[in-house]
Amino acid sequence: MKTYLVTGGAGFIGSNFIHYMFNKYGENIRIINVDKLTYAGNLENLKDLENNPNYSFVKADICDSDAIEKIFNENDIDHVVHFAAESHVDRSIRNPEVFVQTNVLGTLVMLNNAKAAWELPDGSYKEGKKFLHVSTDEVYGSLEEDGGYFYETTPYAPHSPYSASKASSDMLVKAYMDTYKFPANITNCSNNYGPYQFPEKLIPLIINNALSGKKLPVYGDGKNVRDWLYVMDHAKAIDMVIEKGRLFETYNVGGHNEKQNIEIINIILDTLCEMLPDSDPRKAHINKDLITYVEDRKGHDRRYAIAPDKIKSEIGWEPETMFKDGIKLTIKWFFENEEWMKNVTSGAYQDYYNSMYK
Repeated sequence: MKTYLVTGGAGFIGSNFIHYMFNKYGENIRIINVDKLTYAGNLENLKDLENNPNYSFVKADICDSDAIEKIFNENDIDHVVHFAAESHVDRSIRNPEVFVQTNVLGTLVMLNNAKAAWELPDGSYKEGKKFLHVSTDEVYGSLEEDGGYFYETTPYAPHSPYSASKASSDMLVKAYMDTYKFPANITNCSNNYGPYQFPEKLIPLIINNALSGKKLPVYGDGKNVRDWLYVMDHAKAIDMVIEKGRLFETYNVGGHNEKQNIEIINIILDTLCEMLPDSDPRKAHINKDLITYVEDRKGHDRRYAIAPDKIKSEIGWEPETMFKDGIKLTIKWFFENEEWMKNVTSGAYQDYYNSMYK
């Protein structure tokens, strides 16, 4: 039975990955979820697994080396899947130090403890061990509007404190692979969407605000382009890289779903109106007059687009969920989990939202 140590497993992508893995492998795996439970970590995301004997949760900061060492000492960890990161660009602009602390120093702690646990006296590593570092396409910078894609060979050119901190963590992993032949892979993914996404991100923010009749904030002219990937497609890609990825390689994971931000908002509004029954009073106030253009984000990259050619040719992964289908699945989930949304949008989040958009 393989044991996975998942960092940041109570967050958006991490919790979806844990669900995916148990749905696929059932009782044949163990998962240890370590999460600090900041604003974006929510154990409600994994409530259905609380009584699963093959799942355990440890509340710990990945920067706490003693806590991480204890987990490795008490468990024979086969794979580390490292999601834990501060990830919101706006927050990084306001408080860069937190991002460097978690994303860079936290990754270093994880690398050091995995290396210590897996390394043999001759400098080689125990068989079958792997560290999967989950990163972002934002490390590559910005593309021209009229073409081009991010490849694994694209030079890093981060523009925000967030992307700079993720680029730094990627470089640490690359250094450990090169210097110590540490058994690892890196994945760089495009924008994810789907269930359990914290509503400071574009898609859940627009869904929640539209259903509440609130203004829909759009940065700049709304024409910034992102490549959107349904989160369960991403979870599948990570699993396949763990199982089939060549050691020391980087794999780009993209959705082939390039869309402008304003286009995303219009699709969400149209889909909400399509899915809500006429009897639902919320349908009456969902309209495009809610769209409100706000001052552009500092250092706002114009376009991201990933070429997932390598992961397709080497591993056989490609995105399966078209955006028109994925957005319906996402909205359906939010309809069915309104209490979850109410819980995560209260208190501290509301204070942050007010400071950013009002």
